[in-house]
Amino acid sequence: ARIAYLAGAEGVVLLKNNATLPLGNGTRIAVFGTGQIETIKGGTGSGDTHPKYTISIIEGIRESALKLDESLAKTYREYIEEMRTKEDYKPRKDSWGTVIKPKLPENFLSKEEIEHLAQNNDVAVVVISRISGEGYDRKPVKGDFYLSDDERELLERISEIFHSFDRKVIVVLNIGSPVEVVSWRNLADGILLAWQAGQETGRIVADVLTGKINPSGKLPVTFPMDYSDVPSWNFPGEPEDNPEKVTYVEDIFVGYRYYDTFGVEPAYEFGFGLSYTEFEYDDLEVSIENGVLKLSYSITNSGARPGKEVSQVYVKPPRGKLDKPFQELKAFHKTKMLEPGETEKINLEIPLNDLSSFDGEKWLLEAGTYEVRIGASSKDIRLKGFFVLEKD
Repeated sequence: ARIAYLAGAEGVVLLKNNATLPLGNGTRIAVFGTGQIETIKGGTGSGDTHPKYTISIIEGIRESALKLDESLAKTYREYIEEMRTKEDYKPRKDSWGTVIKPKLPENFLSKEEIEHLAQNNDVAVVVISRISGEGYDRKPVKGDFYLSDDERELLERISEIFHSFDRKVIVVLNIGSPVEVVSWRNLADGILLAWQAGQETGRIVADVLTGKINPSGKLPVTFPMDYSDVPSWNFPGEPEDNPEKVTYVEDIFVGYRYYDTFGVEPAYEFGFGLSYTEFEYDDLEVSIENGVLKLSYSITNSGARPGKEVSQVYVKPPRGKLDKPFQELKAFHKTKMLEPGETEKINLEIPLNDLSSFDGEKWLLEAGTYEVRIGASSKDIRLKGFFVLEKD
């Protein structure tokens, strides 16, 4: 359980924070969304696990120093228990043996009930959950990649009412893959991507909310503006109901390579992730020795809280004979826990062969000027350096 907790804690990604997080001890908190109780610990198929216990988000918050609105928690517990007895919402097992719980309607609370909750709490936390994994890819429909109508209505009502009382709204994403966020993110003051973080998900969420954990995760995927922006949008092929043909239209421009190369603006770029502190990058040195690209740079915690930073090394190749992405990730490094004012010196080595491209017959490392780009994400580049290869 401790390993599960530590792994999940390292991966939490803070997507938005308008002077809202972390929350102080004793903050009065109202938790909305059925995912607070039916927290998704993992995905389907090989993404599923069978731990002795799972801590839900509501259980994690209840254990924390936050002051949970127990009346609302009781309302959700009774609502879920009642709805799960109805035929349309009874849990079922898929072909992998994973228990799948059909999505419940989320907008069952009245405006008057939410107003009462806003009067008696400091913060609203809205949990949005999605199962994903083998056989459960995101689909461009409401209730999957997009919010369902009832989810949107709930979030809009909570945002309007809580903000009218000068309260804050935080969204916790208990999901395994990207969802659409652009149309609703302005309704929230903070957005926390907890993923499907395993059996300790609830404690992890609570500890990030209170600042016991300073989030240090970075996105390993791109969050697109819209599903139509995804380069592999035509998966699983044609015809859709019984695919016989799949065209890999993204070619070599997989993931962030596509967005960067063709100037497609994402909602949150590959490698993105905020912290409760700030970091400065300095002192980049670039050299080539014995076929190895050697890099040295420093990262300083310039904020007021201890934290970790994941720096990313992208290499932008010269224009040559072969098509290449605008840049590619070639290395990354996560610092130790840096105290405010503390600096870590980072030294990385990348074999030049790792920069090669395949020309159809052999791997080729082309001559020209290469740009080394050190950043906090694929778009937030903090340091740049160069090196030149005189010949292929």
